[in-house]
Amino acid sequence: MNYVELFAGCGGLSLGLKSTGGKMLLANELSPMASETFSFNLLGEPLTTLAKSKILSKGPILTKWLSSKYELQDMTSRLSENPQEFPPLGKGVCDLRSDGRDLAGSMVVGSVVELNRWLNDVKNKTAMELLRNGFGEGNIDLVSGGPPCQSFSMAGMRQYTNARNVLPWEFAKFVQLIQPKFALLENVTGILRPFVVEGKKVYAWFEVAQAFAQIGMEPGNPSCGYVPICLHVNAKFAGVAQNRPRFIMLSIRKDVYDTLRNELPMRDREILNSSKAFFEKIRKRQPVELKDLPLHDADKNPSIFLGTFLKGLVNGRPTSVREAIDDLRSDEVWESAYVKSINTILSRGLAGEPKANHDFRRHCIDVKRRFRIYQVLSKVRPETATAAFQILKRKKTTLDDAAWGELRAHAFYLKPDGAFTSFGTKAGLEDFLMDHETGKHKQKAMVASMPAPAALSIPDDMCHYYEDQDCLRTLTVREMARIQSFPDKFTFCSKATTGGKSRRFEVPQYTQVGNAVPPLLGRALGLIVQDLLDRYHAAHDPMATAKAVSVVD
Repeated sequence: MNYVELFAGCGGLSLGLKSTGGKMLLANELSPMASETFSFNLLGEPLTTLAKSKILSKGPILTKWLSSKYELQDMTSRLSENPQEFPPLGKGVCDLRSDGRDLAGSMVVGSVVELNRWLNDVKNKTAMELLRNGFGEGNIDLVSGGPPCQSFSMAGMRQYTNARNVLPWEFAKFVQLIQPKFALLENVTGILRPFVVEGKKVYAWFEVAQAFAQIGMEPGNPSCGYVPICLHVNAKFAGVAQNRPRFIMLSIRKDVYDTLRNELPMRDREILNSSKAFFEKIRKRQPVELKDLPLHDADKNPSIFLGTFLKGLVNGRPTSVREAIDDLRSDEVWESAYVKSINTILSRGLAGEPKANHDFRRHCIDVKRRFRIYQVLSKVRPETATAAFQILKRKKTTLDDAAWGELRAHAFYLKPDGAFTSFGTKAGLEDFLMDHETGKHKQKAMVASMPAPAALSIPDDMCHYYEDQDCLRTLTVREMARIQSFPDKFTFCSKATTGGKSRRFEVPQYTQVGNAVPPLLGRALGLIVQDLLDRYHAAHDPMATAKAVSVVD
């Protein structure tokens, strides 16, 4: 399977696809900071090291800027460049050649909007045709990517008119240009919830599905369009140690779709046929309704997935936080089967140092006390935790007797380097909670026996579960990466975190991890696409003696 990845981030999806035997022909990412991590791990290019050497003056590298203020030799400035200030095409330094030379296998740093414009420019026709032909590999099998999700996310400010919301449509434009056999779009489940626009509900996922079905409908375009299969899945069922629900849209080029409908078993054909009426209405320019396109939900109806080509999205056993990171807190704790697995199947070809990015963040005594409070509140009844949070947020000043009765049995962190201590009076505990007021809305301690919560892009949102003074802290980048299923040899580049105005454009290590597609989920999706490709090729290979069977993990 050869593939192109848009919105590549630090490389989580690409790492998963690579583990299935996938070959990356091109990647695109807006952020130089995330691109540095991608290039280090997946292209073998340590850009910070190259910036300090004279190698950059000797020839091209695989990491190329679409438009930068700085020359290639000034790599240090490029890596800290604000992507919101990239020069327009033709106004900055462009590393791409119009003949497509040296483009194969590259990471292109820049906006996908500008990349589409570059490919559409008649001057770059040769490069575009080379890309469409897979640089000699034949038609591209897959274009994948996860457009930025902040404007769709329920955790942020949902804005239908946000500029980021055009990016799924730019994804569709790229697919129209390249015409791969499959297109894979990944996003937050917030994309499933409607925006209200002029009093009417608008579903972004449904509109994006229409855009893929409409590909090639304009005069002079030979494409036969893409049939979208829409899924609501959870990465924890692919084995990831995180409760991470996602929207997945697997769009299949119509000619490939027709072949698969004839070749797949009955239950698989039922999944494909579920989108047939929607696609046909779009192609006939008939109006469509939400009911015309099913959303297959792995949480509500996993039986639809079991025993089909989608089974890899529900077959995995959820992994607990303890299994993911417990060995990182002590050399006396053995690696779990989960850790051994991701370090085996996902680390091939990686050259990083094991367990890098494991630097503890320093916290003052008040923050550590608050983290201990969160550890305690993770163990009590929800009603008791709510009562305590009412005081932490200064909405109340007293605990009810039931909450006090439960909290009095737990020990808190009162003195530096002292033992955890219980409170002898309700008033003492109430005063302690009042003294540790917080304006945070989402801070909590992880529960060791469960997968981690989904929101992990901000390091202060979550503290460690282990009841020890050394673990009264937020997670390290490595611990967050383990939860997301990154292997230990995957090294995160650039600075660890950011703040202030820089937060608007910088993508430091913690954010890279939190924004990434978990590699194990990427692997599960890659195996699905590879399985369908095998079946498609078997149907078109006159020498094939048997039809392809499902790929075994």
